[in-house]
Amino acid sequence: MTSRPFASPAVLPRRAVLAGAAALLPGLAACGPKPDGAPKKKPGGKPTTLEGAVAGDWRAPADVARDRWRHPARSLAFWGVKPGSTVVEFWPGAGWYSDILAPFLAATGGKLYAATLQTGAPNDPAADQVVEAYRKRLTSRPRLYGRVEITAFGPTSGPVAPAGSADVVLFLRNVHNWMAAGIAEKAFRDAYAALKPGGYLGVEEHRAAPGGVQDAMAANGYVQQAYVIELAKEAGFVLDEASELNANPKDTRDHPFGVWTLPPTRRSSPRGQPDDPNFDHSKYDAIGESDRMTLRFVKPKLAAPPPQG
Repeated sequence: MTSRPFASPAVLPRRAVLAGAAALLPGLAACGPKPDGAPKKKPGGKPTTLEGAVAGDWRAPADVARDRWRHPARSLAFWGVKPGSTVVEFWPGAGWYSDILAPFLAATGGKLYAATLQTGAPNDPAADQVVEAYRKRLTSRPRLYGRVEITAFGPTSGPVAPAGSADVVLFLRNVHNWMAAGIAEKAFRDAYAALKPGGYLGVEEHRAAPGGVQDAMAANGYVQQAYVIELAKEAGFVLDEASELNANPKDTRDHPFGVWTLPPTRRSSPRGQPDDPNFDHSKYDAIGESDRMTLRFVKPKLAAPPPQG
């Protein structure tokens, strides 16, 4: 990978394993629900709009409570998701976004590829549990979710979808995980390969303050927006648009346990240690979820072949 003016000149050693599979499971939001604007969908109806999928009665209350921070209908529309789209979601975790995407795409003739956490790493047994729970969730209601194609993404994974087949690829709060695992560049390359020319890569990521040196391991969970743009650029993408849709100016980014101090994780002790029952969450709950960049990149269309004769 080429050097970046804002990257550390002494890059930290990269881990060859996936980090923190259990952290992919969504937590409970500290604030009450504020849906994305659509009325509740009638039971049994098909969600033919993003707003209808967001308002679906199958979504868990804890997931709905986070809509005020994640703005799912507007975010998905910004990233280019439309009726009938072929979408690849990298590392869907427990399925917060899949619970919206899969019903919408199934109802509109689209297709969802879920590039789940690559399993089989002996030092990360939680990965198998996360993927199996996700798989069972989707296959338990085939009429709702349709046929989601489950693939994998990790250090040695193959294609996440057939080459040049996807209209949209989504990276949803995972770039920091891939930096920690040393596979961020691979994620962007694999996304580029899966997309059609003219297709979009949508990125949502915890945003570090601009300037200074980017920690190559993103240990606190925050990534500089310029760093993400450079990663995408080096894979061949062009930045199409940046949005402040998921910004949170209250986020000071200086929390004792990194971004995970904030909702929905609400960590009260270092990773791997028992929760501190005396930790005061009030300050961090008042901030809400993290400040996030919302970016849309495009895979350039292929140049037309030269005229013959």
